[in-house]
Amino acid sequence: MDYIINILELLANLGYAGIALGLMIEIIPSELVLGYGGFLISSGRIHFFGAFLAGVVGGTLAQLILYWAGYYGGRPFLIKYGKYIFITERHIDVAEQWFQKYGTGVIFTARFIPVVRHAISIPAGIAKMSVVKFTMFTIAAIVPWTIFFLVLGKMLGGNWREIKGISEPYIIPVVILAFVMAVLYYIWRRKHTPPIVTVHTKIKTK
Repeated sequence: MDYIINILELLANLGYAGIALGLMIEIIPSELVLGYGGFLISSGRIHFFGAFLAGVVGGTLAQLILYWAGYYGGRPFLIKYGKYIFITERHIDVAEQWFQKYGTGVIFTARFIPVVRHAISIPAGIAKMSVVKFTMFTIAAIVPWTIFFLVLGKMLGGNWREIKGISEPYIIPVVILAFVMAVLYYIWRRKHTPPIVTVHTKIKTK
């Protein structure tokens, strides 16, 4: 935890840019980066709106980096170099399964589910999902996530280090809801996707 605090203090010297950068490089979990941001708000070092904007921008750019890595580099590239950004082959496998099963809507719901949330951008890029649609789904999930942890960090003040444990009772219902939404979207997609019709042609012989 000491090294995390040292990094966060270093980022704090950069102000709002530090929050965005902390979320982009993903060395530290976003909960801690935003929780520390909330602490900075409570101490009067930064303002809420600026921290919120930095959180949304940084979180979105982090996912766009993974999206473009999948778009241009593909699975082999990420398996080889993903370890440098803490993405393992297991993360990629699970994210691909979710994306293939639940479709593009999972870009929103998966943001709240552990293991999947950081890697779900990769199969979206590999599948060449529309970058506009991808960005919209991503921002829609990052906004409430950012607000929640900034507010909680502000409320905790000097006790911001406890944010992961304190947030669990609130996050678990969100995870369950996100999973239910993904399943419902999957069912809806199955019902509204037209079946593939195979056309058989007969060859007449003289």
